[in-house]
Amino acid sequence: MSVGQGIRGGVKWLMAGKIGNRFMEFAFGVILARLLVPADFGMIATIAVFTGFVGMFTSGGMGQSLIRAKEADANDFTAVFTLQLTMGVVAYLAFFLTAPWIAHLFDQPLYTNLIRVSALSFLLRPFFVMRNSWLNREMNFKSRSVVDVAAGFVTGISSALMAWGGMGVWSLVLSGLLGALFQNLWLARLTPLKLSLNMDIATMRKHSAYGFKIVANDFVSYLRSESKSLILSKLAGPAFLGLFNKAESLSRLPNQLVMSSTMQPVFRAMSKVQDDLDQTKYLFYRTITLLMAYTTPIYVLLWWIAEPFIGVVYGEKWLEAGAPMAILATAGVFLNVIFPCVVVLSAQNRLGQEMLAQSINLLVIIGATFIGLNWGLEGVAWGIVLSQVSVAVHFYLLVRRTLPTRVGDLIRAAAPGLSLSALLLGVLALTDFLLGAHKTATPLLYLAVMSFCGGLFYSAAFLLIPIPALQTEAARWRQKLGSGIAFLGRGLP
Repeated sequence: MSVGQGIRGGVKWLMAGKIGNRFMEFAFGVILARLLVPADFGMIATIAVFTGFVGMFTSGGMGQSLIRAKEADANDFTAVFTLQLTMGVVAYLAFFLTAPWIAHLFDQPLYTNLIRVSALSFLLRPFFVMRNSWLNREMNFKSRSVVDVAAGFVTGISSALMAWGGMGVWSLVLSGLLGALFQNLWLARLTPLKLSLNMDIATMRKHSAYGFKIVANDFVSYLRSESKSLILSKLAGPAFLGLFNKAESLSRLPNQLVMSSTMQPVFRAMSKVQDDLDQTKYLFYRTITLLMAYTTPIYVLLWWIAEPFIGVVYGEKWLEAGAPMAILATAGVFLNVIFPCVVVLSAQNRLGQEMLAQSINLLVIIGATFIGLNWGLEGVAWGIVLSQVSVAVHFYLLVRRTLPTRVGDLIRAAAPGLSLSALLLGVLALTDFLLGAHKTATPLLYLAVMSFCGGLFYSAAFLLIPIPALQTEAARWRQKLGSGIAFLGRGLP
């Protein structure tokens, strides 16, 4: 199987898993948003800042090291598992002891018990990371996706039932643990790994050396993404944070569906050809071309329909999230450059350079959040957009130092998707004009017509307009559509 086939197969299954998971998260999220209040989500987001922060250190980046390694046997996995389990136990004990202090810091007594229960995930994480890393090495993304979707369903249905039963914020904590336990039990049946304690210090050092670079970089990246949550939670309260997080998570739907599904197979492929810079360059720009073509139109649609979408789907108590959601959607195009850059730097072991860029952007985000608070939710959203622009520019400059490339290559890679999305924007503007007052009078009809017209136009443009960089991709979809129509035709009397 060629590198391209491996990537395409991996993306297909990861995409299927992501779509399944995001569909369930969206459906259950709507239910939970109507059963709970923004403050419940804000409290979970605040706790997640601390647990996520420590979680980076307990994983130690060693899962990525196992995936990247040219060779890795059972000894590597058990040694890394032993180190991660030890760190997980230490992390849980630390949270158990410091939970009252965190609760006092935010003046929320409930945080004490919430943190102590939530931290139990550190005892489950080493099992998940090892088995997941093994599946990634084998590029067995089909099994991963099936398990992820099933675990997502268990988490979603249990959280909805608990919230319906009046458990409030606890429904979000306990359902997450239940889903993680289910996920681990199924992965144990799918992988041949026999996880046991193994004090092979040399192997631990080998993987922790690369893993340390991953952690150092992820540490700055995590601060970059979560510093705003701490600032907003402390200065504006959990309800404000809940609204902002809802806006941000919805604006990142294309990223969640497409980006993460693509990056894992691409990282593995780039790791395999890390000594071939020409092949790495091809994978880098091809990834950007396809990401632009598949995600940018969704960002354009989200930008246009954000406010009526929030009102129809989540209800009046979430209406304030509409405007920041539209603003944050404009940053999507820059994510299509940022993530492929990160993969190149990781595969080429240039994590020190990436960490410097993340550190600079961290300062930008902190300043933008503080300043943006003067203009409320929308001010913070614009601050985040500007920070994404700066980090995209910085990351691409780092890639230029690593690969033989020019800015013109980036423009050519991005042009097909951006051109089609510009046409889509014009169609949405015309449709909006023709619908007139329906936007406020019948918002559900407005959403349905805008989504249908936008989706139909972009699909037709993608399939029929002869853009050289997308010809093979469009031909593949035309063939699939033709086969599907023929199959349906055979079933008709």
